[in-house]
Amino acid sequence: MSGAGASEASTAYVPRRSVLYMPASNERALEKAKTLPVDGLILDLEDAVGPMDKPTARDNACAAAQSGEYGHREVTIRVNGMGTDWHDADLEAACAAGPDGIVVPKVNSAKEVKHLVTAMVRYGAPERTRLWAMIETPEAIFNVRKIAKASDRLAVLVMGTNDLVKELQAHHVPRRTPLLTALSWSLLAARRSGIAILDGVYNDVRDADGFAAECAQGRDMGFDGKTLIHPGQVEVCNATFAPDEAAVEEARGIIAAWDEGAGTGVVTYNGRMIENLHVDIARRVLATYEAIAARA
Repeated sequence: MSGAGASEASTAYVPRRSVLYMPASNERALEKAKTLPVDGLILDLEDAVGPMDKPTARDNACAAAQSGEYGHREVTIRVNGMGTDWHDADLEAACAAGPDGIVVPKVNSAKEVKHLVTAMVRYGAPERTRLWAMIETPEAIFNVRKIAKASDRLAVLVMGTNDLVKELQAHHVPRRTPLLTALSWSLLAARRSGIAILDGVYNDVRDADGFAAECAQGRDMGFDGKTLIHPGQVEVCNATFAPDEAAVEEARGIIAAWDEGAGTGVVTYNGRMIENLHVDIARRVLATYEAIAARA
C-alpha cells in the first residue's frame, strides 16, 4: 500500500496493481487501453517509439490524457529522458496536457528531481499532475533515499529492471537474485518517504507461470503493483496484488477482536496475540480492498 512510511503516510492509497506501458504512437493500442481492467497506463514516448514517430506519439499521448475517456485508470505520460533531443518538448507538452503523472526515465539524483519539479511548475502543470521517477541505474540506487524524499510532488518510484540488469552486467534469472539488493533498497526508500513503488516488467509474455511467480515475489516484497508490457498480463497481476477473501476476512476479524478487547491489556484472535502492528496491517488490507472495490 502506498503511503506506508516509517512514521506517517503522506499520500492516500491509490490502486496501482497493474500499470501498463502503451506505445503512444499506436492509436489502436491507445483505443484498446480504454477497455482494459488496468489501474494505470504509461503512455510511452520513449523506448517503444522510434525517432521519426516521437512527435506523433507526443501529440497522441497528450490528446489521450486530456480526453477524459479512460475512466478510473490513472493516465501518465513517459517522456524521453533528460539530456535527450526530445525531453524538453515532451515535458512541456505533457505539463500542458495535465495527466495524472509524468514518468521520467533514469532519474539519478535528488537534484534531478528538483530540476524536474521546477520545470513542471514553469510549464504550468496542474497540481494534480505528479512526478513518477524511474530508478534504473546503479547511481540511482545509491541515491534512492534522497530521490524518494526530494519533493512532495514525487508520488511514485518505478523500477526499471531491464536497464538495471544491463547496467549490472547481470542476467535475467528466476527469483531475480542479481536485483534483490536494488529492489530492497528502493522499497526501503519509498516506504520511508511514504510514496508508492512499482515493480519492473516481466519480458516473456508467453511464460505465464514465470510471470505469476514474479508477481507473487513483488507482492511479498512489498511493492504496490507491477509495470506491464502486454494486456494479457493484467488479470494475473490484479489478482496477485489484491487481498484475497481469506485476507480480508482475517483483517476484519483482527479489527473486531481489537475493538472488543480494548482496554483489557491482552487481545487474541484465533489463538494469536494481537498488537497494534497487527491492527495497522489489517486496516491497510481493508483500505486496499475497499479502494479496489470502489473502482470496480
